[in-house]
Amino acid sequence: MAQTVSAAPADPATDVAAALAWLKKRGSKATREGMARYAIVAPQVFGVSVNEIRRLGKTIGTRQDLAEPLWASGWYEARMLVGFVADPARVTPAQMDRWARDFDNWAICDALTFHLFDRSPHAWKKVDAWAVKDAEFVKRAAFALLAALALHDKVAADQAFLDRLLLIEAAASDPRNFVKKGVSWALRSVGTRNVALHAAATSLAARLASSTLAPARWVGKDALRDLGRPLVAARVAKKTAAASTRAARAARAQPARAAVSDRPSRRRTTRS
Repeated sequence: MAQTVSAAPADPATDVAAALAWLKKRGSKATREGMARYAIVAPQVFGVSVNEIRRLGKTIGTRQDLAEPLWASGWYEARMLVGFVADPARVTPAQMDRWARDFDNWAICDALTFHLFDRSPHAWKKVDAWAVKDAEFVKRAAFALLAALALHDKVAADQAFLDRLLLIEAAASDPRNFVKKGVSWALRSVGTRNVALHAAATSLAARLASSTLAPARWVGKDALRDLGRPLVAARVAKKTAAASTRAARAARAQPARAAVSDRPSRRRTTRS
């Protein structure tokens, strides 16, 4: 019988052991070699695809009590699993910092920022804090997280992203491959939110593309190439139109709600 992880075990240690056994059983040399070709390297790797890890995460469900022991195991796949089972509302700033310092490849960095950290109430503060760090994958995490927020945070104001274009511009001169790719990802993602941010991101990309610094030129040209695609322009226009429609509906609904609240009560009062 295949070993499974129960949805609500009494002993977290038992569930962690079961998860590790599940991952080990599905690991393969072919997957490990494929990961290495894409620069996904870690000290302890079973060789399990992200889709399989995600499937295990769905089986387990949200289990914040498993996050620390899974991470502490040191296994790449167990750490990836944390992104699918940890509770973003309960992940602490200290945990986020500690796990970010342990990032040793781009895949684990992007998985945690894209599937977990971006839903944390501490996400925006971590963008600001990590963007000025020197460690390669901590710095990448700042911009991968900003990209995730641009794609997933539906209520953030434009100003939150406009303010962080300064972080993007400052980091664009970093020559390290995984940092500059993270910076470009953030700039391109911000530019897809709406027409105003598309214009601001395109303006910054053009300025970077003419920089005397090679990494900044690469970031600028990479972003310009993506932001200038007709498909992106059409998507941005559609998002902007949808946002305007939602705002108009909300504005029309506001007086109606106020009128309802101001109506005198028709309930019959009892005379004393």
